[in-house]
Amino acid sequence: MLKEFKAFIARGNVMDLAVGVIVGAAFTAIVNSLVENLINPLLGIFIGSIDFSDLVLTVGKAHFRYGAFINSVINFLIIAFVVFLLIKLLNKLVPKPVEEKVEPEPTAEEKYLKEIVEMMKKDDK
Repeated sequence: MLKEFKAFIARGNVMDLAVGVIVGAAFTAIVNSLVENLINPLLGIFIGSIDFSDLVLTVGKAHFRYGAFINSVINFLIIAFVVFLLIKLLNKLVPKPVEEKVEPEPTAEEKYLKEIVEMMKKDDK
């Protein structure tokens, strides 16, 4: 079982995934900082405060902090938009690899139809 686990961990897919998670976490920190320190204050200039964390619905002893949820949704949308713009910029900067066009192999049906057409042409002569 230890050998199987070692083989599993050593596979390229797992290592790629680990690197992706680590880079993703670092990238998340950068994007969160961008949103919290640059974009949110900029939006605050135009639309006023975008902090809804004080909004609370109290039913009995339960406190529903729906304002914090609204803040999370707004932050998610801003982060998603910023990531979209970054990916779009990266796609423009990095050229796409040129793919060779490969003609698909004709199906058996197409081969038979071609043979029939050739036979009909021979019969016409």
